[in-house]
This record gives sequence, C-alpha cells and structure tokens, in this order.
Amino acid sequence: MMAPPVVGAGFTMHLGLAALARIGHIPRRWRPLLNQMHLCGIKSLHVVLFVNLFIGMILALQLGFELARYGQQESVGLAVSVAMVREMAPMMTAVVLAASVASAMAAELGTMHVQEEVTALEVMSVDIYSYLVAPRVLALTLIAPMLTTLSAIVGILGGGVIAYSQLGLDFHGYLRTSLDALADTSFFGVPRSIYTGLIKAMIFGFTISVIGCSNGLRATHGASGVGNSTRAAVRNSIIMIIVLNFFLGKIIYQ
Repeated sequence: MMAPPVVGAGFTMHLGLAALARIGHIPRRWRPLLNQMHLCGIKSLHVVLFVNLFIGMILALQLGFELARYGQQESVGLAVSVAMVREMAPMMTAVVLAASVASAMAAELGTMHVQEEVTALEVMSVDIYSYLVAPRVLALTLIAPMLTTLSAIVGILGGGVIAYSQLGLDFHGYLRTSLDALADTSFFGVPRSIYTGLIKAMIFGFTISVIGCSNGLRATHGASGVGNSTRAAVRNSIIMIIVLNFFLGKIIYQ
C-alpha cells in the first residue's frame, strides 16, 4: 500500500493535468476566472509590492556597502536589477502568493469538501475540475507574471532610492546601469533575464494553484482537517518554489 505522501503527490499531478486538459472550458467559466484573478491579483498586489520594495532596498544596501569597499558602488544597479528580475521578484512574489492565495484556495475547497458540497456537485454530474479547479489554476498562472513584472520594477526603484540616499549615486545613472544590465542575450526580442523571470513566475503560479487546490480537495475530518490542508498547502508550495527555482535557473542558463 502506497504511503499517503505518494498518494497526495499522485493526486496533485493528476489535478494539474486535469486542469490543463480543461483549459478549453474557460470561455464558459470566464466569470469565475475574472473573480479568481481579482482575488489572486488585486487583493495581493499591495503585499507583493511592499515586500519586493524592501527586497530591492535590502539588496541595494547590502551589495552597495560591499561594492563600495572595492570602489565599484556604481555597479549596484547592475546587481540589483539582475537579482530582482531573475530571482528575487519571481521567488518572493511566489512566496507571498503561496502564503495568501494557496492557503485561501485550500481553505475554501477544503471547507466545501468536508461539508460534502464537492460530493453534491459530483452527484449532479458537475465536472469539479472544470468548475472549481481550472479557473483557479489559470487565474494564478496568468496573474503571477504580471505581479512579478510590477514587483521587479518596484524593487529596482527601491534599490535606486537607497543608491541615491545611502551611497550617493546619481539616480538616473543607476537606472541606466539597471537597464543596460537587462539588455542581455535576447529570445525573440525579449532579453534573457526578463523571460527567465516571467517563465519562472508562470510555472510558480501554476504550481501554487495546483497544490492549493489539491490540498483543499483532500481535506478530511472537519475544521481541523481544513486547517491541516491549509498549512500543508503553504508549506508544500514554498518548498516547491525553492526547488523549482534552482532547476529552472539551471536549465535556462545552461
């Protein structure tokens, strides 16, 4: 008999494939899709931007002090922009979404499952993967790159504020250095650093939503089971974000 973690992983993979197979149903689910995009995007926007603003400021502060020891503080814009676009903005945005959106999905679907609302939908021959899962998965998959783009911009600007106020650098010079650093090898006109961050964000969004829905639909034992599924959704999402971040970076840059 398979161990529960193996069963859970198998169900999560099945759920992700089932959601992908039902993307064609989205034109009939456009209202739930828009509602989920609002919940995932607009309601998370202020937290995502606030976190990434300070991430950019921290990067500029710490890297600036170290580069200043070697007289290279003018390169802080290069370091901050590359770090934000490639790594920090996609990953920190995904972590915030895991904490806020994956937990909400798991709690909502978990409550429906323990109260047998999901069973009632199945009895009425409603495809729960099309009705409940696909709009959530597609919404977060589309919203994550948008939030990541805004996060990277805010983080770079936050780094510019620190570069100007703490390191004595020219703000416009900082921005020029940042833009030059992102104009690296392009793919169909899109610089590698930018499409790397967007690809990561899209995959992170898909992964977070699938894990959140999977844990919610596997919730049992009433309120305590919903709490356990919510906690597992956040924990597993963050672990997968870190693991995928390493392998995606390795694949893209190798």
